[in-house]
Amino acid sequence: MLAIDLGTGGPKTAFVTVDGDVLGHELVPVATTLLPGGGAVQDPDAWWDAIRGSARRLVEAGTVRPDDVVGVTCTGQWGSTVPVGPDGTAVGPCLLWMDARGGRYSPAVLGGKGPVEVEGYGPTKALRFIRVSGGAPALAGNDPLGHILYLRNEEPDIYRAASVFLEPVDYLGLRFTGRVVATPASMILSWLIDIRDLSRPAYSPDLLRLTTRDADKLPELVPTGSVAGGLAADVAAELGLPAGIPVVTGVPDLLSATTGSGALDDYELHMAISTTSWLSCHVPFKKTDPFRQMATVPGVRPGRYLVANNHDTAGICLEWFRDAMFAPVPGGEPAAPPPSYAALDEVVEATEPGSGGVLFAPWLGGERCPVDDRTLRGSFLNVSLSTTRDHMLRALFEGVALNARWMQDAVEHFLKRPTGPIRFIGGGASSDVWCQIHADVMERPVHQVAQPLLANVRGAALYAALALEKTDLAGAAAASTVARVFEPRPENGALYRELYEHFHNLYRQQRHMYAALNRPGGPFDRSEGR
Repeated sequence: MLAIDLGTGGPKTAFVTVDGDVLGHELVPVATTLLPGGGAVQDPDAWWDAIRGSARRLVEAGTVRPDDVVGVTCTGQWGSTVPVGPDGTAVGPCLLWMDARGGRYSPAVLGGKGPVEVEGYGPTKALRFIRVSGGAPALAGNDPLGHILYLRNEEPDIYRAASVFLEPVDYLGLRFTGRVVATPASMILSWLIDIRDLSRPAYSPDLLRLTTRDADKLPELVPTGSVAGGLAADVAAELGLPAGIPVVTGVPDLLSATTGSGALDDYELHMAISTTSWLSCHVPFKKTDPFRQMATVPGVRPGRYLVANNHDTAGICLEWFRDAMFAPVPGGEPAAPPPSYAALDEVVEATEPGSGGVLFAPWLGGERCPVDDRTLRGSFLNVSLSTTRDHMLRALFEGVALNARWMQDAVEHFLKRPTGPIRFIGGGASSDVWCQIHADVMERPVHQVAQPLLANVRGAALYAALALEKTDLAGAAAASTVARVFEPRPENGALYRELYEHFHNLYRQQRHMYAALNRPGGPFDRSEGR
């Protein structure tokens, strides 16, 4: 399989066997441009150029024999919007899942007409969304509805030029095949799909009217796991592959991560820590918890749903800390290269659990689950004159884990049962010390999946292999092996339970301060170029 994982940091292109062996891969970074007013965009042409170049280089290096390639598929970021013109190319940048410029328009569409609202939504509107699609668009505007409203109101030239708005995985599918299609999986965060009957994908006319979306700018819906078409001849020639190879419709990274983690049974948990973080499992029911920002979405297994939730900032906290703490001083001596993540692991391993009492709140970009509050910000607390940089680094590792424990509590409330062992994937899972900290804080065994950084691209290939009947669920589950199991250490239990009690109270104690400091138009508002 030629599999692409389009993360926020750029596309990872790989050739993967139908048994899950990654034969070769390449990651090409793609820059994110942050704009005034909460904008965050990327260039879709940069994705496509990177993917074509990587795939061609892997073929030319002899990673695979071209005739052995039996399928193409994509996974990656979701809740992003690519405006596409009639010729199948982007007519503007992709508005990323973090682009919240539509936040000034979404409340007018989603709010109530009278004085009664539920968490900012009109009560009847919220119920109509939840009943049909399992969730609702974000009032903050950082999702496809907000993106569309922003373009319609503030960039009308792009809006008019677009014949269709696509999620990134569907845009890549179009570039590979020339066909415009989407699936209930790729369109989850449009909240326009009726998911009550997963065998018959359809847009809801009622929700289309409610969101004021233009139906003629929506892609054709096909079942998740369908073959979108054959690899176009011109693309195949450029990549050095045979034309006509089946291209399987792309899926969000939640679905590929589930497959790549091997956690395919009901209630079998996996956790991802990359830029963002989530904790998910298959369940046999459709459910929504609007107060904890959690819902179920169509899953990998037929007739099953996946728990969907998200922390906006997890692994990126470590990237931020490393870049901030080791940045050169203006006018000073040139800085040495920042330490490797392996070196930082060694520092954390050598620092005592509890970080000298320092707590880190990892809400650098606000929070989604179990509270949806875009005004929250990160902080180090209980810092003293004896606090060292090593304490702060370990506190960061522990703070991300404490935040995961907060989400774990919400998941257990959602499932109405305690959680079990957790399969761990993503960049964070490549750190043994972070795996152990999560096991200690969450008080659950953490199963570190082998090659955790490749779990999503492996999962995408396995998902396509399932769709093309090149493997089955048992084979897909067996393809993702566990490298190491981290058991909770009893000697750290009481310490982390006390830290979690204080961490859990931080939001309640400080949310009004954050709301005041980060209010729109306030002195610390960095929108509109302030």
